[in-house]
Amino acid sequence: WVLNTCFFASRIKFMENEIKSLSAEIESLKNPQNLSSTPRLDELREENAKLKYRLNILKKSMQEERTLCSKSMLNINQRLQEVFGEAIRASCPELDNPPLAVTPNQQAKFGDYQCNSAMAMAQMLKAKGVKVNPREIAEKIIQNLPDNELIQKTEIAGPGFINIHLKRTFVSQLLSNLLVNGVVPPPLASRKKVVVDFSSPNIAKEMHVGHLRSTIIGESMCRLFEFLGYDVLRLNHVGDWGTQFGMLIAHLQDQFPDYLTVSPPIGDLQAFYKESKKRFDSEEDFKKRAYQCVVRLQSKEPDFIKAWKLICDVSRNEFQKVYDCLDVSIIERGESFYQDLMTEVVKKFEEKGFVQLDEGRKLVFVPGQSIPLTVVKSDGGYTYDTSDLAALHHRLFEEKADIIIYVTDSGQGTHFQVVFAAAQMIGWYDPQVTRVEHAGFGVVLGEDKKKFKTRSGDTVRLMDLLEEGLKRSMDKLQEKERDKVLTPDELIKAQRSVAFGCIKYADLSHNRINDYVFSFDKMLDDRGNTAAYLLYAFTRIRSIARLANIDEATLKKAAETTEVLLDHEKEWKLGKCILRFPEILQKILDDLLLHTLCDYLYELATTFTEFYDSCYCVEKDRQTGEVVKVNMWRMLLCDATATVMAKGFDILGINPVQRM
Repeated sequence: WVLNTCFFASRIKFMENEIKSLSAEIESLKNPQNLSSTPRLDELREENAKLKYRLNILKKSMQEERTLCSKSMLNINQRLQEVFGEAIRASCPELDNPPLAVTPNQQAKFGDYQCNSAMAMAQMLKAKGVKVNPREIAEKIIQNLPDNELIQKTEIAGPGFINIHLKRTFVSQLLSNLLVNGVVPPPLASRKKVVVDFSSPNIAKEMHVGHLRSTIIGESMCRLFEFLGYDVLRLNHVGDWGTQFGMLIAHLQDQFPDYLTVSPPIGDLQAFYKESKKRFDSEEDFKKRAYQCVVRLQSKEPDFIKAWKLICDVSRNEFQKVYDCLDVSIIERGESFYQDLMTEVVKKFEEKGFVQLDEGRKLVFVPGQSIPLTVVKSDGGYTYDTSDLAALHHRLFEEKADIIIYVTDSGQGTHFQVVFAAAQMIGWYDPQVTRVEHAGFGVVLGEDKKKFKTRSGDTVRLMDLLEEGLKRSMDKLQEKERDKVLTPDELIKAQRSVAFGCIKYADLSHNRINDYVFSFDKMLDDRGNTAAYLLYAFTRIRSIARLANIDEATLKKAAETTEVLLDHEKEWKLGKCILRFPEILQKILDDLLLHTLCDYLYELATTFTEFYDSCYCVEKDRQTGEVVKVNMWRMLLCDATATVMAKGFDILGINPVQRM
């Protein structure tokens, strides 16, 4: 939006100069001695009128842009990069793509932000045969800084670091804007379509801990994109097709022969699957019949389609229990959805000459990739490769997605790398235009640092894990005697908030690329970087206004009339921390690493604690305990902190409560 307003401003200035020049020429032509110039005078008047009309439209557009953007949170880092980018280009015009590095300063005594470009620019000039001291470059950059609204002063430190001090009035205004308008993201230039493929369990198998990460990470990514204004499609690419359905249908026919008229009471689908698999591996006649069932299912015979749907429905009901607990919204579009498209996709690769035959199989070799894609098996069936190519084609051409993200374990990284390369080879998309990315993640480990399993060695059922979380959460709340101060309804809300919030946060607070150790004891600890600590901190912040008898309407009114003072060093530190929120979201948008948001929320909570311990928000009489003074600007800082924390929680899929 800053670039838009700069463009409008420069165009307005240019047109005003043009109008001024034309007006002067018109005045000169009005001279009675210039009677011969009447046609030219009419022409100039007409051109001047057009320019004035266009100028008014531009001014109106600029005002609309300012009105729209004035409500959104400004990304201070991005704005500083624009200001310093202009100065850097003016300082060294001989450099192509000069480096631009502006980062928050970790130590307050050195300023609020720092520009570290001078040293790298000196190296680039040295490579061109020009020897310049980085401090000289830094001085030039400072001299070429354009007029701006946010920098109070700059100073050069060390070999050429530029320390940047922000204007306190500017930061105060941004905080007031946040308090009045809420957490509003900058408007998008165009509304892009995002498809996120996540969760993806297999029909007839229960969701286990292996699906936990994909579900939690994928949902949080969707929430981030939605908050920033993208059009998001959440897709659950379930395994709902293939040879396993032959054995499941054959077993269904034997166990419940009247399944076409009476709904079969399959209570435990996991056990049903194990029974059918055991028969498939040990009974030759059953195995043959299972294969026949697959053929008849793929031929879409009504009775077999009905059996398939019955099995899918039982699974869906079980999946939904997990999604309800985790507050996940997702649309199922499994492998079966793409069956008809697979034939077409294979044909497209054959027409381009990309398919090679190998012992009855059809393979696609992609230059630069170590393994081929098997698009047709020797028995004529399709594979995961074919299914994923068909799904990608549908998302690109039918959904017209601008961004497509696959959230699966890192073990599938090579597979997706080859699929994406094949799609580029055939010309389906240009990676410079369309972002197609695999967001891989590590595995969940037990406290023994081995793959997380039950004591008997089985995979941990996800529902069992969530129920255990609820039990431990209630134990923790009762241990702290919360059951004595909360109503039964409040206690249940707190239990669910802590249980599911802690499970999600424990996952999201680790870099998704790495494995992480699952520990209820650590995640329920209310000290350190945990959801339990942050949820308690949030309710504490919200309780400050209640204790001072200040309602939401009073705070809202105060936000419009009270200046947020930032004189105390802890007020200043907290104010700057609050306003870094847009920078954090932009970073996650770029690298899809959500632990950055968790780290930020923890930093915000601890920074608030420093502020609250040093700055009185509410002053009470020591004898009576009555409120004698409310420092409203500090109450507003409390409110701004809670507002940003609430939005951060929302993106992470965590539901805080007002009382805990």
